[in-house]
Amino acid sequence: MIFSDIFRPIVSATVAVALIVSAPLAAQEQGSALLQSKAGSATTLQPTAPAQRPWLYEKSDVPIDPAWHFGVLDNGLRYAVRRNDVPAGQVSIRVRVDVGSLMEEPDEAGFAHFIEHLSFRGSRDVPDGESKRIWQRLGAEFGSDSNAQTSPTGTTYALDLPRATQAGIDESLRILAGMISQPNIAKKPVEAERSVILAERRESLGPGSRLGDEIRAFYFAGQRLAAHSPIGTEQTLLNATPRRLRAFHDRWYRPDRTVIAISGAMEPAALEAMIRTHFSGWKAKGRATPLPDFGKPDPSAPATKVIVEPSVPYSVGLAYLRPWEFNEDTIVFNQMRLADMVALELINRRLEAVASDGAAFVQANVTLDNSMRSANATYVTIVPIGGDWEKALQEVRAIIEDARRVPPSQIDIDREFEGMEAGFAAQLASAAIEGSPQQAESIVQAVDIRETVVSPQVQLDIYRSAKKYMTPEQLLAATNRLFSATAERALLSLRAPQEDAAERLETAFATPVEPNSQARLSDTRVTMDALPELPSPGKVVSRTEVGVLGIQNVTFENGVKLLVAGNQAEPGKVHINVRWGHGRQSFSPDQRVALWAAPYALMASGIGDLGQRELNDLMSGRRLSLNFSIDDDAFSLSGTSSPQDYPDQLRLFASKLAFPRWDEAPLRRSLAMLEASYDPVPASAAEAVGRDLEWMLRNRDERFSPASPEDRSALTLDAFRKIWEPRLAAGPIEVQVFGDLDVEQAITAVASSFGALPVRKDAPPPARNLTLQFPDPVPAPVRINHDGPDEQAAAVIAWPTGSGVEDIRESRQLEMLARIITDRLFERLRSIDGAAYTPSASSTWPEHMNGGGFFVVQTQLKPERIPYFYQLVDELVRDLATNPVTEDELNRQIQPVRQLIMRAAYSNAFWMDQLEGYTSDANRLGYARSLGRDLTDITPADLQALAARYLVPERRWSAVVLPEEAPSPVLATGSSAGTTPAERATR
Repeated sequence: MIFSDIFRPIVSATVAVALIVSAPLAAQEQGSALLQSKAGSATTLQPTAPAQRPWLYEKSDVPIDPAWHFGVLDNGLRYAVRRNDVPAGQVSIRVRVDVGSLMEEPDEAGFAHFIEHLSFRGSRDVPDGESKRIWQRLGAEFGSDSNAQTSPTGTTYALDLPRATQAGIDESLRILAGMISQPNIAKKPVEAERSVILAERRESLGPGSRLGDEIRAFYFAGQRLAAHSPIGTEQTLLNATPRRLRAFHDRWYRPDRTVIAISGAMEPAALEAMIRTHFSGWKAKGRATPLPDFGKPDPSAPATKVIVEPSVPYSVGLAYLRPWEFNEDTIVFNQMRLADMVALELINRRLEAVASDGAAFVQANVTLDNSMRSANATYVTIVPIGGDWEKALQEVRAIIEDARRVPPSQIDIDREFEGMEAGFAAQLASAAIEGSPQQAESIVQAVDIRETVVSPQVQLDIYRSAKKYMTPEQLLAATNRLFSATAERALLSLRAPQEDAAERLETAFATPVEPNSQARLSDTRVTMDALPELPSPGKVVSRTEVGVLGIQNVTFENGVKLLVAGNQAEPGKVHINVRWGHGRQSFSPDQRVALWAAPYALMASGIGDLGQRELNDLMSGRRLSLNFSIDDDAFSLSGTSSPQDYPDQLRLFASKLAFPRWDEAPLRRSLAMLEASYDPVPASAAEAVGRDLEWMLRNRDERFSPASPEDRSALTLDAFRKIWEPRLAAGPIEVQVFGDLDVEQAITAVASSFGALPVRKDAPPPARNLTLQFPDPVPAPVRINHDGPDEQAAAVIAWPTGSGVEDIRESRQLEMLARIITDRLFERLRSIDGAAYTPSASSTWPEHMNGGGFFVVQTQLKPERIPYFYQLVDELVRDLATNPVTEDELNRQIQPVRQLIMRAAYSNAFWMDQLEGYTSDANRLGYARSLGRDLTDITPADLQALAARYLVPERRWSAVVLPEEAPSPVLATGSSAGTTPAERATR
């Protein structure tokens, strides 16, 4: 069974990139997972007789989830369908074909992904590019509601239709059947889509992809996975012809290799009938091609390797590789795997505890993964402090060695077991609201890894039945299973060459280590009693109805305001959001305070006498968390808890404000991570845009500055405390508590936590702090350099807009204008020209600041195409200001937005977000109620007026991102972007 993602390990970017370098949204094998929560009725754990098994359960004895209806067409196509009414009125469809990059021959690299692109582009039934427009009219958002993904082992087509009419589903299945069986593989679409895929590949290039290629080639030497990234190579993509692509399609796209999963607001019988209507006529061409041998880990391949990648942090990766084998998905198999996962979590907790206290490594974690049917592997990833990788490697191996030699205590085991159990219980509690997209996705994921799905009750039952394996002796055996291997690897990634690094790595990896018993956790569990005691509960002085969804507005005598709502929108969940103070407004625009470091360093510093290690123990097994963020107008602590735990979550948050602890270790860790990853010149065009663009669009306001070594002075213990201690202690508090709760009990819980705090002083920020500035127009684009691939560049054009809530309708209509421009850029830059893969437009309108709104159009592309981009945007915005859009073009944007709002309006998170600040500005309710109307009650004339008002050449700011040695592009004379970029971005 595939196992829901309830584990806490920090998955290393290094390992993730290494194993899953593929097309965007590539389906990733959840090898560390065994079970997945699927909505269904409560079931007693009882194996089912083999004769009763549907196709998904043929080699399993787990109880069948009765909500799913399974079938097989005469041509071999398998399907699973079910009724589900979350979100209301939606149907989610997944079509998975068992073909990925591992099925490609070397000269076919990238063909599976190429076919995916062509299939979405057009087919026997749909003209080129029309499927996107059809689904937009049905309310589907391209890229989120309609998309496809290619992994090494499969290709999945995904469609979520928000308005599930019989006609819409029938039309969609007809289109999908044509896409899968007869895509338009002809010269013109192949040439057009080749440029798109090359642009996609170009955008993905960078240090991460290079490192990923190196790691896969090293770990999986001699296996197909070593050199089979789904994106392919430039040469194989250039050599792809319609004939060769058609041959690849006909070889692998067969009904007997295809699975359809549908979940949604329609009866299973009707869905089955439509599947039969549209897919029964699909006939396979020729005999089935056997799957190639994916190989096994090679014990004779080199065990160590050193690479130099200046733009990524120092890291050490260890891999303990075993052959991947099909395992019958039985109850016993899953019980044993659960023991493996508890053993893994025990090690991860120790590693995190040591790292948080101060160690030679910033981060280390262990993961277990079935890597693309190529290996069952245990991966260890280590990020050392500075360049002292040998000490970091020794420390991590010593912690693992202790776990391999000495059984864990029963208290340790119970801590991890209870934590996972709480996660499964929470999934069961919320099973009734599991969305159709997740349910359909679970089937194709299970097919991909050759496992099954079960109901949430069965999932919890199987987990609890594994308790008998949770003994010190069994967990010691599980730990040693994790680190057994037929092949072992150690890879060192350096930012600069080091003398004798290869020999030193080989020695460090081969030298036995002594176990570190000091990493073991205390056998004394930390409870809420260890927190400092808060004062007596506060009293309620006023209580009124907000006027929507039963929300109540409560005021306590100390000035704390509460918005509370009890409902069953999300059973088993209670959402809490605490806002106080003035956020970014409490800092001046030229005050450099390293705001990026605060979310981690503040929370990890602890509460009272409890440090991070103790707080982790306190929160283990419970729905408790510490999440801090900074908004323009407030600081916030937020989390999702349970009906049982939310009173303690409120107390934890209140204690953080009342009794903050100040610890240097989190600051040292933040600086170590900064120093490990900082690069003065961004390593790719995407990194440059992501790091610097917002800061530059804010006219280099220090409150938005990216992390840099300049922040060291703000991250000493004295400086950090001086910045944050007064801000934690002052400012009005607004608490939101929404979810599965009793309102009276919730008010009591807030009275005992935030209502108990002393009256807080407030220091309203000066007017200067309330202002955001947009940069002055530039005569030529600002130049930003990167040191990545020569073919990577980016171009940005931005205009100032507005701010505040007085013109909130206009701010929302600008979002619709951005959607129109994005769609037109997609058609021109991607579908027709193939110049860019992800062009976009967006609007930012600060509601709580004076000024600072902006409208941005941006894309990545080749350096030589930058003049074309500026010319195209000039033409596009002139046309929008001169000519109204068509009703169809506007409707194709309105329908997805309307459906998105309808879905969001059912959630507590939506109303909490919309009503932030309501206790100080009751107009927030009116703004929330008008959201849908403001976004969708819009005319072509409205959009034309917005374009004419805001997208004017005289106010425009622009930038280009180029390789360091690349010449600046010469823009067309008369272009509103100017001519040659002359100004360079500097700090």
